[in-house]
Amino acid sequence: MATKTSTSKKRILKSTDNVTQGGLFQWNKYLAILHAAQGVIILILSATRTFPVTTSYLGVDTLQTQAQGHAVLAAGSQHLFDINLAFLVAAFFFMSAIAHGLMATYLRPMYERDLKKGINKIRWIEYAFSAGTMMVGIGLLVGVQDISALLMLFALTAVMNLSGLAMELWNQDARNVQWLSYIIGCIAGILPWVVVAIYLISGGIYGSAAPAFVYWIFGSMFILFGSFAVNMLLQYRKVGKWANYLYGERVYMILSLVAKTVLAWQIFAGSLRP
Repeated sequence: MATKTSTSKKRILKSTDNVTQGGLFQWNKYLAILHAAQGVIILILSATRTFPVTTSYLGVDTLQTQAQGHAVLAAGSQHLFDINLAFLVAAFFFMSAIAHGLMATYLRPMYERDLKKGINKIRWIEYAFSAGTMMVGIGLLVGVQDISALLMLFALTAVMNLSGLAMELWNQDARNVQWLSYIIGCIAGILPWVVVAIYLISGGIYGSAAPAFVYWIFGSMFILFGSFAVNMLLQYRKVGKWANYLYGERVYMILSLVAKTVLAWQIFAGSLRP
């Protein structure tokens, strides 16, 4: 029995040892190119599809005020500007391209020092902006137009990812893993999906159901966003290959590429295709 256990441990170490900092350098280099290329292709191929962004406010209903003889307040809405969806999609590709490019060049020494501590600050900051932008795009597709609601979708998604950063910072020297920031991140991360689900359900009941591709986006991206939390859980539980922090780092890279690619080309097929 002891021999079998020793053999299995050696196999795990062998399978995880091939994920090295040098290998991750190559991954960062090629992922920077791949993300940037997809962003450029989206801009070249996409038709112009704009979505309005509005603000809501409380104002006086003139007709009701005259009819009733006293001030009657009513909710109003004002168009602020339009967002070109192709620019939004290209933006989250370019954010990733910049982050991977920095990790492969100027910030490589800091990146590799942090990896030895079980931290990647650059990743979480990039995710805060890129995933937040992705969630704004999903929100626009389901009918979220109010700028305050869009900002909250962005902010909650950013908080989710910054909680991942806090998780790594708090636990780098801890003997016992502290899960509070992980729990906070999961709560913050689930709320935007609740909002999107409410819009989808409300549209189906009271208005027009969203196109089929929007439901596919909802399902696929919910699973992919959740996969990041699962990856972190496996890292801190040190399950199998995830005992090597670098293995989890590579999984983050793959998940990020897959999530952005899947979202971008579903949006392209459903809304941006000429």
